[in-house]
Amino acid sequence: MTQTMILHWSPRSPYVRKVMIALHELGLQDRVQIVRTVTGGTTPHWELMKINPVGKIPTLELPDGTAIYDSPVILEYLDTLHDGPKLFPAAWPERLVALRRHALGQGMLDNALPLLAEGFRPAEKQSEPHKELWRAKLRACVEALEQEADDLAAGAFTVGHLTIGVALGYLDFRFADLRWREGHPRLAAWHEAFNTRPAVQANMPVDDR
Repeated sequence: MTQTMILHWSPRSPYVRKVMIALHELGLQDRVQIVRTVTGGTTPHWELMKINPVGKIPTLELPDGTAIYDSPVILEYLDTLHDGPKLFPAAWPERLVALRRHALGQGMLDNALPLLAEGFRPAEKQSEPHKELWRAKLRACVEALEQEADDLAAGAFTVGHLTIGVALGYLDFRFADLRWREGHPRLAAWHEAFNTRPAVQANMPVDDR
């Protein structure tokens, strides 16, 4: 009998959403039990930190007690557990393209999260230069992706597609005011198709605060 893994999870985290979509894409969703784990704010999650000292989600616990973190490492591990098309291509240059696209999508999330956090600070303490820097980086990423949208649409689904799709979805979820689709019709069309995937539909972001 296949033993169950435990995923420390939040419906708001885009990094967790990457893992959840991958589980469904790879047919592994029934092998994971999700546990709601709150790690935001200023209170350490001591129980989680016993297995992941970084204290962040997603964290995946294996049946033997091993803890895997963070999302790129979890995704690569999950890709070893199935015999279907791989999220991480084995051959070069396809693997390099997938890893580069993954880095771009991950970088978008890594700029979006501090932008979001800054907006929660008292207005008089927010740094407008930092906010504009993060917005500028997000705009630059969207512009680069518009130039690559046709290749994204033509290629086999990889970890790069997954992460870019989640990153753009996070802009919709938290930063609708950026209106990233304006002036980027090819990328908008690609993302519309991404959103039709059953694994994506099964794991839409939810603000459950």
